Amino acid sequence: MKIRKTFSNWLSERYLLIIRNEENFAEKSSISFTYAKLVLLSVFLFFVVMTIALFLTRSVLAQWFDPRHAQIENRKKLFELTMKLDSLEEEVGQKDLFIATFKNILAGNADSAALLWEQPEARVISTNFDATEIAPIDSQFRTEFESEEFNLISYNTAGTSELTELFFFTPISGYVSKKYNMQEEHYGVDIVAKNNEPIMCVANGTVVLSSWTQDSGYVLAVQHSENLISVYKHNSELMKKVGNFVLGGEVIAIIGNTGDLTDGPHLHIELWYNGNPVNPEDFISF
Repeated sequence: MKIRKTFSNWLSERYLLIIRNEENFAEKSSISFTYAKLVLLSVFLFFVVMTIALFLTRSVLAQWFDPRHAQIENRKKLFELTMKLDSLEEEVGQKDLFIATFKNILAGNADSAALLWEQPEARVISTNFDATEIAPIDSQFRTEFESEEFNLISYNTAGTSELTELFFFTPISGYVSKKYNMQEEHYGVDIVAKNNEPIMCVANGTVVLSSWTQDSGYVLAVQHSENLISVYKHNSELMKKVGNFVLGGEVIAIIGNTGDLTDGPHLHIELWYNGNPVNPEDFISF
């Protein structure tokens, strides 16, 4: 009488898979298994394949078949570009304010000098500022301040010990035709030299102004370390643009006779330290 197998017996019944050589039927290997082991192995392989498939659909395959993937990536790039654009707008606004303030200084507006040395977060970027909107206490303070025997720029060269540690190149070979004189509001030194003589930068720095003004002609200004700015006026040609980094001794302009406030080919050079003019002859050998 044949014994009927149950499902559990079917699962637990052991089988032997023998692999033989086809030519001489020699046994090569054998594998012992049950249907229960096959079922468990099949379930395990199924979950492994599903896991890999889900990973691929979220990564590699999503780029090929999911239309939302490209939209999400574009949104991420758009957000990054928006953040960079905001940063650039703020930086450009700060640079424009710096250049505008420096132009006011070159034009003789000493009240603008203090703005050059403010921290970036403290600068006012808005161009809609109304100078008449001054609080009463500010107006009183300004009246008292202007009544003193000194103005915003004290012209005090004390505290310039840091500049003595810097090495300055001679900008041009020539002779000094007019010296630094605060009483006459001559904030620099005039140097007469040969025509078409190249002008060299006095120290390493970054060009912050390269433009034309009615009074000074072609003007170039370089921001150095230690809050120092050198200014070169009345040039016939400018060799550098705003933002260029220049080395000390590098040619930046050609001597000239441009502008209304000149009576012959010469270089007018100024040094501004912490917003105050200093005598270039105290630091540079002409």
